[in-house]
Amino acid sequence: MYRFHVPALYLLLLGLVFLTLPSRAEEGLAWPKAIDAPEGRIIVYQPQPESLSGNQLSGRAAFSLELKNQSDPVFGAMWFTAQIDTDRDAGTALVHNLRVTRLGWPESRDADEQRAAAVVEGAVSENGFTISLERLSASLADAKVEQQSLAELKSEPPDVVFSETLALLLVYDGQPRFKELPDGGGYERALNTPLLVVRKGSRGTSYLGDGRQWFSSKSPLGPFEPTARIPDDLRALAARAESSADQGEPGGSDDGDSPGPTVNKVVVATKPTELIATDGKPEWQSLAGGALLYVENTETPWLRVLDTGNMYLLLSGRWYRSRSEQGPWTFVPADELPDSFSNIPPDSAIGGLRSSVAGTEEAEDALLDAAVPQTAAIDRKSATLQVTYDGKPKFEKIAGTAVAYAVNTQSQVLLIDGHYYAVDEGVWFESKAAQGPWQVADSVPQDKIQQIPPSSPVYNTTYVRIYDATPDVVYVGYTPGYLWSFPYYGVPVYGTGWHYPPYWGSWYYPRPPTWGFHVGYNPWTGWNFGVSWSNGFFNFGIGWGWGGGYRPWGCCGGGFGGGYRGPVVINTGNINIGNNINIGNRNNIHNRIGDNKRLSGVSHHGGNLYNKAANSRRLASPALARQNLPRAKSMPAQANNVFADRHGNVARKVDDDWQSRAGNKWQSMDPGARQQTVDSARDKASQVSRDQIPSVGGQRHQSTQQWQNRASNIDRSGLQRSYNARQRGVQREFNRGGRAGMRRR
Repeated sequence: MYRFHVPALYLLLLGLVFLTLPSRAEEGLAWPKAIDAPEGRIIVYQPQPESLSGNQLSGRAAFSLELKNQSDPVFGAMWFTAQIDTDRDAGTALVHNLRVTRLGWPESRDADEQRAAAVVEGAVSENGFTISLERLSASLADAKVEQQSLAELKSEPPDVVFSETLALLLVYDGQPRFKELPDGGGYERALNTPLLVVRKGSRGTSYLGDGRQWFSSKSPLGPFEPTARIPDDLRALAARAESSADQGEPGGSDDGDSPGPTVNKVVVATKPTELIATDGKPEWQSLAGGALLYVENTETPWLRVLDTGNMYLLLSGRWYRSRSEQGPWTFVPADELPDSFSNIPPDSAIGGLRSSVAGTEEAEDALLDAAVPQTAAIDRKSATLQVTYDGKPKFEKIAGTAVAYAVNTQSQVLLIDGHYYAVDEGVWFESKAAQGPWQVADSVPQDKIQQIPPSSPVYNTTYVRIYDATPDVVYVGYTPGYLWSFPYYGVPVYGTGWHYPPYWGSWYYPRPPTWGFHVGYNPWTGWNFGVSWSNGFFNFGIGWGWGGGYRPWGCCGGGFGGGYRGPVVINTGNINIGNNINIGNRNNIHNRIGDNKRLSGVSHHGGNLYNKAANSRRLASPALARQNLPRAKSMPAQANNVFADRHGNVARKVDDDWQSRAGNKWQSMDPGARQQTVDSARDKASQVSRDQIPSVGGQRHQSTQQWQNRASNIDRSGLQRSYNARQRGVQREFNRGGRAGMRRR
């Protein structure tokens, strides 16, 4: 990822975006937008958000109006409120239900003012505006966005184990517990691990495998040794599981084109643990002017600061420091890292780490991206829910709240004031009884739900909202906290850090973990997990049927995810830090270790839960969801360089020069030209009667007189911030560009 500060390079970059991404422009993602009205054409420039609360966007935008009875366009500024509908899979947002609340006129003819206002108000409210999520989230840099307090997240480190051979982490949630497999020929499986551990009888040999490579041990706690000799009936079970996966049956594997590397060591753990495995002794490489070293032959971000000798590990988005591998490891907030971390070159082998360094553009991008909710319109009639309990429903009170939650189900069911609420794939349901019947909820007691602390396994439900409802449709959405991704000291982290005890009964229901799955944040794909060199083992394990309710990455609400990113190749290095730093390194790791394209494990991109099969019949049609409306046309050939400041002044950026609009001309805003601009506005203002100015949304338009009173105080710093944010959005589109089409449907 590169940073451009030279205006000429920015203009070149802007041109390259449109040259390399014609399909995105054709789909209406380019700005400015044009709306044709009977009286003329309105050109609306990219909005400048001022606040985002849920799906409610408020902001301002510069526009020009080309009336049919005059040759010169009239420029103005409008303030608006609107709703946004987002789709992470498509990478787009629809801005609609737009209502103009105020209009500002740096220049206009008094006879046209009222007419122009009516034209603009009517046209923009009848159209939808599509914008890429890259541009929308980048534009929030100067806006107020909602953020929850996360003081109660935990940051105590897990156990950290180092290995100088490629090793597999076999982690149990407590002591191993087994249950017989249905139609498994007497074999029973360990339920509380995502990997496949089976045995025949409590005294039988334990086998750990991925269908290609097997280990055996006299005890499920190890030590495990590689073996080529497994019983014929177990081999037959493995073949049957692989056949089911190949046929795409539920629970099947998707572990890519080629097998993972050969693993010769198994590390067994029964409490939160992270494994740091290197291919041989750690190979340290210099970076950032020699101030930093990093280990290149590992999946884990592992750095050393030369002037202090301190080592740093990045685990689930959190930094930990120690003088040696033996520890102890101490949590370091991301906003207290050494300065050398901020100096990591964006295009270096570990450039993706900048997303985990507070204050960098990449970290700010990640947090702004997370502020934009994923939304959906749910059809009341077609949305259904079934909740299964292990016996009669059992509820446990959440301390300090008015909420209880069901413990003996894999669903998330809350009991509040004698009424039942459930969240399923980002949709709220309600019922008078714990067993149902369930119907889509059009409201929930949000104030009481917000009391749920991170120490509760249903904490993620606080990030699912209901925005609006009609007799037919309920508008819902979630932010990444629902997928267990949270802002913490200026960066995204995964998991709350709390350990949630599982439920044991006739069924086993695990709770979302923070540790043990090698979770890392990639700035382009979001959160992914590799389970340390064990892609095949992990996929093979979750592909097997079992006699319990095991869901290997959490029982509720999507498990891993929340990164809100789509796939893109940005680097082409050949080191294996690529698991959670850059896709290019991941794709090319076979140059160093084996012939394998996917050592990184299973990746979860966040994406759009509402497009999953579970929600396919729940979604309202575009017409029913009020989304079937005309879209403003993109104008990719026209520069998107016009802005409105907070006072209603209109300005544009041309190379290094800011220009304001006056006398139907663009004039430089250098000190000598500014007074000329003010004098011209004052002369014109004397002809305007304020009594003729219509109101919009209960407020008056800003007349030329009102504008001239502010013209001498143009908000140059605010305009520059808006320009920088818009430039950043273009840059992010460009960085994503080569594979953007893969995200479109």
